[in-house]
Amino acid sequence: MSLDALTVTGRGTTDAPWLVALDIDGTTMHEDGTISERVLDQVRRLDAAGHEVMLATGRSAATTLPVLDRLEIAPRFVVCSNGAITLHRDPDSPTGYRREWVETFDPTEVLLSIKSHLTTARYAVEDEHGYYRYTEPFPDATIGLDSEHVDFDDLLRHAATRVVVISPDHDMDDFLRVVDRMGLNRVSYAIGWTAWLDIAPDGVNKATAMERVRAEIGIPRHRVMAVGDGRNDIELLQWAAVHGRGVAMGQAPDEVIAAAGETTGAVQDDGLAFVLSSL
Repeated sequence: MSLDALTVTGRGTTDAPWLVALDIDGTTMHEDGTISERVLDQVRRLDAAGHEVMLATGRSAATTLPVLDRLEIAPRFVVCSNGAITLHRDPDSPTGYRREWVETFDPTEVLLSIKSHLTTARYAVEDEHGYYRYTEPFPDATIGLDSEHVDFDDLLRHAATRVVVISPDHDMDDFLRVVDRMGLNRVSYAIGWTAWLDIAPDGVNKATAMERVRAEIGIPRHRVMAVGDGRNDIELLQWAAVHGRGVAMGQAPDEVIAAAGETTGAVQDDGLAFVLSSL
């Protein structure tokens, strides 16, 4: 698909800053971990122009901050762990950021419920300090190095900001049916591209975190843009689209595209660079 044929509409302005929230994987970053020069140029252009360009991701803080270094930006806030952890820029912190808002929950009930349905799944739990405990190996981009292998019962002993479940034995359709039968209550959850389940505290998602950031910064709702490609971006895109711009990547699932007000090109076509160029 050519970029000229896409449904992005430019409603940007040069006389007032925008708050721009970017998902990482499948939006800013390609599947192979690269970030294109076109995306880098557009992110840096907006940052230099005074727009507040930040990341809103399901990744842990430890695996998000290196992406900021690659983008060469240092936003005031960074939303991690699907909204459960929001970082605030702090030059006195060893990483340059401190944890500003942290949401936790007791993962015991939900973990036991999922285990009864997905007996061969892999589990990881992130605590309020960003430390991960996992039952089987996970992709490094998910949990980072600050983690340890534990038995399943050890996962029940710590308050969680995020629970991640991978079930390699299920294809996506089968996995969706199993998740539907679980009837998960009092937690927020998002399903990834593969048989992957992200669970956050009740009522917590990227949108709730971004609204708190927006209010803190003082940017009006009509000057927010969010760009994403995954099911964990649905609330974020809906939030942005109400008064501003919610933009789905071209390769996103149908329900993600339906949640957004606009669609840009796929990540392999540098769709993010194209929509950022409209600001």
